[in-house]
Amino acid sequence: MKSKKSPPSTIALNKKARHEYFLEDKFEAGLELQGWEVKSIRQGKVNIADSYVILKDGEAFLLGSRIQPLHSASSHVINDPERTRRLLLKKRELNTLIGKSEREGYSIVATAMYWKKCWVKLEIHLAKGKKAHDKRDAIKDRDWAREKERMLKHKV
Repeated sequence: MKSKKSPPSTIALNKKARHEYFLEDKFEAGLELQGWEVKSIRQGKVNIADSYVILKDGEAFLLGSRIQPLHSASSHVINDPERTRRLLLKKRELNTLIGKSEREGYSIVATAMYWKKCWVKLEIHLAKGKKAHDKRDAIKDRDWAREKERMLKHKV
């Protein structure tokens, strides 16, 4: 009897976002994709490192993500790797995002792309930008936690 191996659910991560922003509220959004994009995502040819979300006319759009087209894609389809993709969110979530970004000055950053059953989902966060001293504090805290773990490990 063959056992089916499920592929890893995480497709792409934006590790830079945790360094650049204070991440607060988390949302899960669907993506409106074309067929060639899904095939490329299955091959892992996606990058969301510099991606962010803009809100326009009551809808959310993902900018700055790059889905590299496959070489074997059909010739009659025009492949734009950096096209703007619409995000699929509930109305209440959209209203929350619009309110916080316009009134309170939050940015909306994409942090992860993953599979949920057969759907591609995008994890987005409401975020505030970090200043240089905040980044230094975070690095110092992380280094101290690592050093503390080492000391405790060697003591036991």
